[in-house]
Amino acid sequence: MTEGTARAAAGLRGHIRAIDATVTEPALRRPGPVAMLMQDLDDVFRLCCSQIGLIGL
Repeated sequence: MTEGTARAAAGLRGHIRAIDATVTEPALRRPGPVAMLMQDLDDVFRLCCSQIGLIGL
């Protein structure tokens, strides 16, 4: 996990948020367009804003 991702995740609570940050980081490194299927979109959106297309399950 990069320092930037760790800092972004620091504002979120719980181990689930750390998992969200760990899953989101490689997607942010990919050349676009990138989409992720996620159940909880709120925290992931805070981490990646509009850089990744988020699809709720």
